[in-house]
Amino acid sequence: MNFTESICRPLICFWATLAKRSICTVAILLVSISQTAVAQENTEVAIWPNGLPEGAVEFDAEKAKALIAATKIHPRGHILFVDTPTLTVYSAPTESANGAAVVVCPGGGYNVLAWQHEGVELAQWFNSIGVTAFVLKYRVPRRSQDKMHWEPMQDVQRAIRMVRHDAEKYKIDANRIGVLGFSAGGHLTIMSAVGYDTQCYEPKDEIDTVSARPNFVCPIYAAYLGDGYRDDKAELGPLITVTPQTPPMFMAVTWGDKMRGAQSALLLSKLKEHKVPAELHVYQNGGHGYGIGASELPVSKWHHQLATWLEFNGYLEATVATAEEKMSTGN
Repeated sequence: MNFTESICRPLICFWATLAKRSICTVAILLVSISQTAVAQENTEVAIWPNGLPEGAVEFDAEKAKALIAATKIHPRGHILFVDTPTLTVYSAPTESANGAAVVVCPGGGYNVLAWQHEGVELAQWFNSIGVTAFVLKYRVPRRSQDKMHWEPMQDVQRAIRMVRHDAEKYKIDANRIGVLGFSAGGHLTIMSAVGYDTQCYEPKDEIDTVSARPNFVCPIYAAYLGDGYRDDKAELGPLITVTPQTPPMFMAVTWGDKMRGAQSALLLSKLKEHKVPAELHVYQNGGHGYGIGASELPVSKWHHQLATWLEFNGYLEATVATAEEKMSTGN
């Protein structure tokens, strides 16, 4: 070995070893960051940590077991049984977060939850426009045929209160919390708006001292708005009681979806009567249950109209705190 080799070879080995370690460190760091992001995105929080409200209906254990087993192999990812309501948190990316938040209520006839295309996909889309989303896993199947929305109503009221109570924790604005739901979840969304001051359960802790009123609501192809939860008549049932305090509303539905388009139009009329700001989009074709799936039909763009409505009404304006955080991180 000559003099040059005796000097260079150890240096080359040193830098090669250092490079390997650096690559490993970077890889570990990236995996750690990725895992942290996933954990943050999918954090699931029980909304009744100390037990369900008094009088909660117990579900048949054998039927529940069968539904849980069926959920595991459901081809579309629907959830068929819930007895422990939760919120799954999808935090908006730090660089685009604007402080707005939405509780998302998947549909499913109050019998199942269309979890993927009416829950997860919406949460991810809301994140893309800077909104933090909380997907609500409310109780299904129906505990009562005569009052099928009642226990889900308890769950959505509690969810709104919990999100508002923990607004600082989630870095959101307590005055920009909305609810969006599909079909039965759209009905639940409307009930959260017109019945926010209805005491659905006895208060359990300090969370229940917080207001359950959403700041805005977005019922999408809402079902069951008629008397007795009917969809086949152009009427609104007695549960739909609009007042001047009802939150602003964005609605989307199709003309051919039973009589749901006509019912939404009647609801718009009531909102107008009480001077509640609202917007309704009735698309000619598209049916029911489409979520935000892409298609050649105009209805597939309803969520873009929603984004415009949210922006126009100031719900997507970054809060002072959010702006300061972005400046402090250089974003």
